[in-house]
Amino acid sequence: MIKLAPNLRVLVIDDMPSIHDDFRKILCPAPSARSEVAALEMALFDDAPPLPASGAAAAQYEVEFALQGQEGVARVDAALTAGRPFALAFVDMRMPPGWDGIETIERLWRLDPQLQVVICTAFSDYSWAEMLRRLDVRDRLLVLKKPFDSIEVSQMACTLTAKWNMSLRASLQMSGLEDEVLQRTSELRRTNAALESQMVERKHLENQMLRQDKLASLGQLTTGIAHEINGPMDYVYANLSTLAEYFNAMQAMLTAYGKEFGAMPDSPARLRLDQLYDRLELDFLQDDVPVLMDHSRLGIERVRAIVSDLTDFSRVNTAEPWQWSDLHRGIDATLNLASSELRARADVVKEYGDLPEIECQPSHLNLAVMHLLVNAAQAMGRERGVIHIRTGRSGHGLVWLEVADNGKGIPPEVQQRIFEPFYTTKVKGTGLGLAIASGVVQRHGGNMEVHSTPGAGSTFRILLPVRQPFRTG
Repeated sequence: MIKLAPNLRVLVIDDMPSIHDDFRKILCPAPSARSEVAALEMALFDDAPPLPASGAAAAQYEVEFALQGQEGVARVDAALTAGRPFALAFVDMRMPPGWDGIETIERLWRLDPQLQVVICTAFSDYSWAEMLRRLDVRDRLLVLKKPFDSIEVSQMACTLTAKWNMSLRASLQMSGLEDEVLQRTSELRRTNAALESQMVERKHLENQMLRQDKLASLGQLTTGIAHEINGPMDYVYANLSTLAEYFNAMQAMLTAYGKEFGAMPDSPARLRLDQLYDRLELDFLQDDVPVLMDHSRLGIERVRAIVSDLTDFSRVNTAEPWQWSDLHRGIDATLNLASSELRARADVVKEYGDLPEIECQPSHLNLAVMHLLVNAAQAMGRERGVIHIRTGRSGHGLVWLEVADNGKGIPPEVQQRIFEPFYTTKVKGTGLGLAIASGVVQRHGGNMEVHSTPGAGSTFRILLPVRQPFRTG
């Protein structure tokens, strides 16, 4: 319950000073007069118990007076400014030569809509219907007929000041309830936002763990596949080199035979050899076999590149010591290794920020950066492009790395799948480069995003923690 000192401030607006005296006697009587009024009330209301000292009958109203409407409005304005508003105003209907009661009340309510009003009239220039039409009466207006009775004035003052005070308390309580509701609503919103964030984070972690399990299983599988393929491929590649040497020797022998064959005299043996030469198309074979061997060598090198990517893909799930490392130094080393791939396709612009050392597996991160650089270089068109490498610090113990190119970009439908193992749109791609990079970043507790616009290039952004959260050393 809100406890406030009761507001018993009353304003009387009437152009007759004698009326002021009447109100002063009724609302501010001498002590003996107050006891007489209390006794009279007990008689009128069937021996009702006397009101307490704070009640209206025993209260000492704080009454102010005004002779014209303009003066009354000025007093209400001053009272509001001082923070001591009037609870009730008695307003005479006719106050020549100034405003009448209706205009005065209109102006009073513009200043203070909560002011309770009693309009005092012996006869009126306005009907009740006209007053209702002009005034937004609601429940703020009563009519007191002249000549008025002191008990009637006293009861109106008691009732309307009590009403004003109860309205104020109700308004304050309602305001307090609204503030409490807003506070509770804000707390609920914060709680809901926190729960939603936790759910998103949990879903992200679940997806990350599931992806890690898949990558680990796939890594074990690719390790076995790479091992099984490497052996035969090494034999085939070595044999192709030996076969090329043998063919070169045979080619030299055939050339020598051709020279000698041209000098042989005509004979049945020469005729048979000539027919055999034409039937075997030795001229075509001598030209085509080297081409076939080159194509075979390119095919074997292609298979070996795929096996190498498979090996790299499986290696990101193997154990390597975690250590504190300079990310910039790793990027520079990777740029040196990838220089032959980058030099012909793009210029590299380094925009390094101020980074601390981070806890990581350096060779794995270097491998991820390598794949992003190669991917950026291969995204260039016919014209030479530019690759930007940017780094910086983020809040909450995080660092970021960006590899941005101005190449051909990635279509939206492709962006959804670029991190899937073996998914590629390149003719000679294995579809493992970005999957390897993504796996490395996730293993480090980070995440990688891509922003790309077809025809305007792509930006791959990596966010990494400075310290691995699962490690205490």
